[in-house]
Amino acid sequence: MTLAAPALAASRPRAEALSYDLVPHGLALAMFAVCAFSPALLNDSDTWSHIATGDWILAHRAVPHADPFTYSFAGKPWTAHEWLSEILLALAYHAAGFAGVVLLSGVAAASAIFVVARRASRDLGGPALAALGGLALMLIAPSLLARPHILALPVFALWTSLLFEARACDRAPPLAAALLMALWANLHGGFAFGLALIAPLALEAVVAAQHKLAAARGWALFALAAVTAALVNPFGVEGLLFPVRLLGLKALAQIGEWGPESFAHPNALEAAILGLLALALTRPFRLPPIRLALLLGLLHLSLSHARHEMLLAVVAPMLLARPIAGALNAPAETPRYDPRLALAGVVAAVLALGAGRLALAPPLPAPYASVRAALAALPVEAARKPALNGYAFGGYLVFEGVKPYIDARADMFGDAFLADYAHLARGEREALTAVLARENVGWTIFAPDQGAVAAMDALPGWRRVYADPRVVAHVRVE
Repeated sequence: MTLAAPALAASRPRAEALSYDLVPHGLALAMFAVCAFSPALLNDSDTWSHIATGDWILAHRAVPHADPFTYSFAGKPWTAHEWLSEILLALAYHAAGFAGVVLLSGVAAASAIFVVARRASRDLGGPALAALGGLALMLIAPSLLARPHILALPVFALWTSLLFEARACDRAPPLAAALLMALWANLHGGFAFGLALIAPLALEAVVAAQHKLAAARGWALFALAAVTAALVNPFGVEGLLFPVRLLGLKALAQIGEWGPESFAHPNALEAAILGLLALALTRPFRLPPIRLALLLGLLHLSLSHARHEMLLAVVAPMLLARPIAGALNAPAETPRYDPRLALAGVVAAVLALGAGRLALAPPLPAPYASVRAALAALPVEAARKPALNGYAFGGYLVFEGVKPYIDARADMFGDAFLADYAHLARGEREALTAVLARENVGWTIFAPDQGAVAAMDALPGWRRVYADPRVVAHVRVE
């Protein structure tokens, strides 16, 4: 890989702008189809608590600043930073049930991949664009869950595209673009990366500019406008600092999506790294130093935390499209088409797929169907008492109107509480019995492979009331 910093070539001429090929449309349609019919989209406990939070906000016409859901943290401070996404999820659920939540997520993910591929298609076309966009789709696929990060994804893609467009035109982004940050900051905490992304592109602009002071002033003004827009949230400065504080949580390492990527089996990140390495070793692949540093930083984040592969999926195609086109000596020309016909075709296909999803409503995923069955099996007296639950079941219990001991809002509970909880979840008798007594717990529900299940089986005064391959529930014997 050559580290020389060539002058940034302009994107395709304006006359060619309408000759984008159909790859972005095809990728968007494929993403929507995957979301619409993927059984895994609802297979996350957070989805259910997000819907419940949206319901709470709509019912109270306010954003919660204290926990209204658990009994262990009732009334304690909580930064509900994803409140806008939660309203959207709740509205989708009440409009069309589980299918509505799935389709909303599908539209968001498809819109994002379309924006990414459309931006990349300014410099790359045909099979090369399809391969690059396909890798982006596969990098996003493991994180395809009906949660706020997916609803914020098209805003992230549009924000990134606007920044790269500003660099291609050798100017600072328009101040009006900063308004996107106000929307993003109320959808998901990933807005912090959007703010951070300004820095490398601003530095590149200043280094390349003839009038460096003017360039620095333009980008600094835009950055100030973006930070100001991010402050437009119900929590003010606390909402702005929330993502930074979340990353300081030690317990994140114990949460699957925050763990490092595993290469025990082939995956999209491995394919992306190997493909880029092969291209760099066989072609005159040129990437300016600042963009190279940005790419390496994204790869580091993706390797450190699996959930950050989405960042790579959105930014890398826009970053690499032009260098790949240069390395492959790929012509800029692509088949011409009528954009109106292409859009009409995609809309028709989306409507057909959506109608199919509505007609065949997705079932409740197996883990939560088991939780529902366990709730139905509880004696009336036990059901009225506090529950001690597995971490992964908390969100669904909130959705069912049950106040759990814990759910997946790790940021609210903090390291000390989560460390204590880990002891009882492993089945350590002293930690378990202390909570059972202190909270006057009437029933428990854990996954069969958690140590707490065997410990509950051994405790006197408790019996199993429900068990299947996914859930085991115990009740106190009066």
